[in-house]
Amino acid sequence: MEASSSSPSSSSVTVATGDRFRLHDRLELLEFADKYVVKSFESPNRGFSISREDGDIQPLDGADVDPPVRPYRTSTIYGVAGTIRLVAGTYILVITSQKEVGEFLGFPVFRVMSMQFLPCNEALKFSTSEEKRDEAYFMNLLRIVESTPGLYYSYDTDITLNLQRRCKLSDGWMAKPIWKQADPRFVWNRNLLEDLIEAKLDEFVIPLLQGSFGVAELKLKDTPVTLTLISRRCTRRLGTRMWRRGANLQGDTANSIETEQLLETEGFRSSFLQFRGSVPLLWEQIVDLSYKPRLRIIDNEQTPKVVERHFLDLSQRYGDVVAVDLTDKHGDEGLLSAAYANEMKTLPSVRYCSFDFHHFCSNSNFDKLQILYDQVSEDFEKQGYFLVDDADGEILEEQKGIIRSNCIDCLDRTNVTQSFLAQKSLTIQLRRVGVLGPDESFTNFSKEYGKFRTLWAEQGDEISLGYAGTHALKGDLVRYGKQTLGGMIKDGMSALSRYYLNNFQDGVRQDALDLISGRYSVSRQSPSPFRLNGFESLSYLPVASALLIGGLTVTSFTLQQAGRNAQQYLSTVLWAGVTAGVMAAVKANGRQFCSRPRLCGLL
Repeated sequence: MEASSSSPSSSSVTVATGDRFRLHDRLELLEFADKYVVKSFESPNRGFSISREDGDIQPLDGADVDPPVRPYRTSTIYGVAGTIRLVAGTYILVITSQKEVGEFLGFPVFRVMSMQFLPCNEALKFSTSEEKRDEAYFMNLLRIVESTPGLYYSYDTDITLNLQRRCKLSDGWMAKPIWKQADPRFVWNRNLLEDLIEAKLDEFVIPLLQGSFGVAELKLKDTPVTLTLISRRCTRRLGTRMWRRGANLQGDTANSIETEQLLETEGFRSSFLQFRGSVPLLWEQIVDLSYKPRLRIIDNEQTPKVVERHFLDLSQRYGDVVAVDLTDKHGDEGLLSAAYANEMKTLPSVRYCSFDFHHFCSNSNFDKLQILYDQVSEDFEKQGYFLVDDADGEILEEQKGIIRSNCIDCLDRTNVTQSFLAQKSLTIQLRRVGVLGPDESFTNFSKEYGKFRTLWAEQGDEISLGYAGTHALKGDLVRYGKQTLGGMIKDGMSALSRYYLNNFQDGVRQDALDLISGRYSVSRQSPSPFRLNGFESLSYLPVASALLIGGLTVTSFTLQQAGRNAQQYLSTVLWAGVTAGVMAAVKANGRQFCSRPRLCGLL
């Protein structure tokens, strides 16, 4: 889905409001035996039908607008997020509930609260048993997709473009259909929109952004200030924490996110951008039941080109890049950090800055981030921020570069660091527009600074849910500037949840993401997903668990009886040996007992 792929269709003219395009915001879903009909409440003659037999999409005709047969079910939906074709038919994804969460540059933004796939798969009854089995697996993946966290959209404007890019667009840009305004990198459902776009249903095409969105209303010295934080996840290397690490051969990195902090105050709007993404080398960390699996750097002759492609893309989009590496300098992380530093020596145009977060900020010493700031402050202040005069649209400042931060997951340490840099930039911006004096700092306003911290902590949680499946760790450092007992308990629970999800759930989750992003395409000619991965890992896990639990139980029981006679003692030794053997076998073959993706490889 590229912004220049086609011209605006004639069907979209009626929903252009002045020089601005707008989507239909409330839709009526009519379910008939042979088709679904989607109509706009505000314009009942606007809509389309989709066949339940083959998924064919057609604009509304007279019979659809005033059907001779009553539908067997009528409901309200809030958007159509796209369609996907599986083995036996098409499925249409609809937004069944949403919640308004704030405004982006004056336009309402909504969060998707629930979604549902509607089947158009009447052909399933004629499918073979293997095709039905495959369809059932893919349908299970769609159910996982329905619960995708952190999806946002607007009926009135595109939210994938940052303020600086928007202000440089040509006149009339906002009159284009919203999907044409959007940055394809950040459209979560771009692969699902193709059928709607092909049918020229621009007024129904909703680009969804995955990431986070939050707004805080501040008051500084009687001046109202609106602070908006929006994070945009790139879809080029979409995936879960352990199954998408590092970069692919094109230079796209896992967990790549552009974060924009917007400041709106009397007469001015400003924006500060940061970027995060996995270490841009070829590396993996395959789950094997251990708490911290070994990290392996993949030896590939294309690695220098991968790093070059990654930073070339960033510099073309944002300007000068400072790469801040927050990984440890010992163990597996140290080896990865050293390899990263070595590759960066070949890129003199990019400044590489290594900062061992755990070493400097141990014991919750959050203030030590000032050491990092001192190292990058000259480049940081030179890169600046974007500032525009609201009255006449005059651009007063431009951001000329970006800080790219990473740790191993690009979650916890990265979020703490980005929030620290964000408050530094916010103070500079508030001084520039006259809200603060030249010697005043935003952090001195404790109540408003608390709102800022909460905004960043909630953003960190939402980004972490999308990648790791849990809330972020170290959230207290962002929220309070120190670690609390409650925060430590929450971090412990999140760490255990990550362990479980990484080992026993994320393989299937990764398949769902590969399917929805188009990295894997389904067709009747495609091999069955059950042939792509011959080892049924989950079927062996219950057996191993039963043997372990049974062995430990019997060993404990016989141990209590062991003092009575030699036979009981020998029985205890035997069962203890069996249990130890099973534990050793599980540990030695840990990868085989973990949930693994079936559909696509790591790169």
